Order: sequence, then structure tokens, then C-alpha cells
Amino acid sequence: MKIFHLSDLHIGKQLHSYSLAKEQIRIFDIIKEKAMEIRPDVIIIAGDIYDKTSPSGEAFSIFDKFLNSLSCIEPHIPVLIIAGNHDSAERLKFAGEFLERHGIYISVMPPQNDDEHLKRVVLEDEFGRVNFYMLPFTKPGYVRGLSGESEIKTYKDAVETVLKHEEIDYSERNVIISHQFYISEKGLPKTCDSENSVLMAGGIENIPAELLKNFDYAALGHIHSAQSVGYNHIRYSGTPLKYSVSEEKHIKGITMITLGRKNTEPVIERIPLLPLHDVRKISGTLEDIIHEAVNYKDDYVSITVTDENEPSNLKDILMQYYERILEIRIDNSRTRSLLNNDSDDTEEINPLSLFMDFYQEMNGITMSEAEEKVIKEVLDVIGEGEKI
Repeated sequence: MKIFHLSDLHIGKQLHSYSLAKEQIRIFDIIKEKAMEIRPDVIIIAGDIYDKTSPSGEAFSIFDKFLNSLSCIEPHIPVLIIAGNHDSAERLKFAGEFLERHGIYISVMPPQNDDEHLKRVVLEDEFGRVNFYMLPFTKPGYVRGLSGESEIKTYKDAVETVLKHEEIDYSERNVIISHQFYISEKGLPKTCDSENSVLMAGGIENIPAELLKNFDYAALGHIHSAQSVGYNHIRYSGTPLKYSVSEEKHIKGITMITLGRKNTEPVIERIPLLPLHDVRKISGTLEDIIHEAVNYKDDYVSITVTDENEPSNLKDILMQYYERILEIRIDNSRTRSLLNNDSDDTEEINPLSLFMDFYQEMNGITMSEAEEKVIKEVLDVIGEGEKI
């Protein structure tokens, strides 16, 4: 069984001040073309369909056209979609029953009481059944109604509770689709600036990939860089486009999985996706950077100028050569001296004091002892320590 694994479309995303609508439409057209060429048995989109919980009309239209283009492929290819942390459950599930009649399955919430279960889609090939379990982004509070599990405090607790609640026959082939922050014994997955890694680093969201090891494949979303997590069959597909300068070196694409018989290693391949305009960092003297415009003038560029005496109209000069400038930085002895002086004057900040000052400014009153105690406990949990 061939599977296309995608995630983190982030429709409606802007790169600095540039709309990526045309880029996304182009990349979705390429995905459709690859689906028509390779004919996978199923397409998975593992969360963060939209970049915001309240998407624009344009974002809705782009996703609608993408789904329509996939649904028109013959023979028909089922599409399995879960909600990510950027998605609104209400908006994403709109017309869900209608879409299912056209082979598009959407799951936006985990089971919240004992009568509910993960949405499961069962497909078959020459080796038998493959069960696809759809686990959308899950917070501890979402699943406390399962068997009265009021002690669920972490994301690990939440996912573990959901999986225990399911009656999964591991003698069959099973695929789980999940949008969470999974880690391995080797450490955290590689993240980049376009992800909210500050919250992840505290540890509350961390979930051991070990929980998913008995599945034949785990199709993950949430992290923007394609990579495995602890096990070869537990993988993030990454984003189909570069959504920050820190992703410059990423090779974006579709993760394609071929499942054979039970207890055989899945074959995992990457299908590259070439963007309309790339994202690049360019560094050097102004003369060198102008010379490079021959190759990169149409790309989204982060420019670092190293001249000791940069012109005052630097931006105006560069805009004559580059159409999509994301940022312009100066790296010379003057700016390095300023940075060193700033570092020397920087004071350590006590996060509790910072939060108490913010609370007083926003509410006009000081925090109570009980509120202060709660904040101290939260800071201890996320591992902030006494200073940041």
C-alpha cells in the first residue's frame, strides 16, 4: 500500500510581509500532479491545515480547490486529515459528512468520553487490512472525560490515555496520524524559527515516541523539518514549503511510504517539491550581493551586508536587484561592537517578577499569594529555573 504523507500546510501563511498564496497554490498543483502520476492508495495530511484558527476567505478557497483537485483523480484516492494546533475544530470539520461521501475524512477532536473513539478508516490491499487511526492535536483537558481520568496533566498522559482507550489489533497493520511534539531517547527533534519551540522546550508538550512504536507507521505533523523520531517508521513529513529563513537548507517534499506484509519494514522515500521561489540567505559585500542577483533575484532573500561603510540608502539600492527582500542585516565592526556593548549591559531577568509586573500592569492589582504559588509551580514544571 502506497501512502502520501503531508503535514503543516499552513495555508494563509505570510513570510515576513509577503503572502505565500501563489506559492501554496503552485505546490498543491504539484502534489496533485504527483498523486496522478504515482497513484498512492491514500493521502494523509497530518494537521495545521491553516496558519490561523480564523483563516481568511482566500485560505478557505485555496484549500477547497486543493481538495477538489484530489477528489477528481480517478481511480479515487482517499484523503485523511486531522486538526493541528493551528486549526479551529469547528471550521475544519465544516461539511465533514459531505466530504466523507467523497472519500475525504476529517478528524478534529480526540475522544472525550468513554462512548467515543478515534476515527478509524480501514483500507485493503493484497496483504489485507490497514487501519488508519486519526489522532488530532490533543491537550490534557480534552480527554479528562475518558474513564474519569482527572489526573491527566501532561500531553504524554493525554495521548497515552487515548491509545489505551482504543482496542487496537496489533496483529493487523496499523497507521496512526498524530499532530504532537514527539521526542526520542536521543533527544528533541530538529526545530526551526517558524515553530513555537519555546513552549515545546519546557517539556510539558513532550511525548515519548515509544508510545507509537507498535504501529506499522506513524504519520506525524507539527515539526517543519522532515525527520524520523527514534524509530525509522515514526516520522515527521515536514512542511511542503519553507516558512522561515531558518528553513533555508530544508529539502521540502512528500514522504511516500510503501507498506508491505505485516512485520516487514516499510519502504520510505522522499518526493522533492520545488517551490515557485526559494528562500535563501546571502552574505557578503554590497558588490558581491549585487553580483549574486543574477542567480537569486526572484527568491525570498535574507541579506547580510559586510561592508565597513554601508551606504545610507542601502535598502533602496538592493531593491533595484532583488524583488523579495525579507530582511537586511549589517555585519561589520560597528554593529558587532554595538552587540557586545548590549550584551555587557544585559541584566538577568527573574521570570516570576516579570510575570507579576505584567499581571499588575494588565489588571491594576497585584497577584494574590495563591496566584503567585500557581505561577511558581508552572515555572518549575517548564524548567525555567530562577533566571532566564
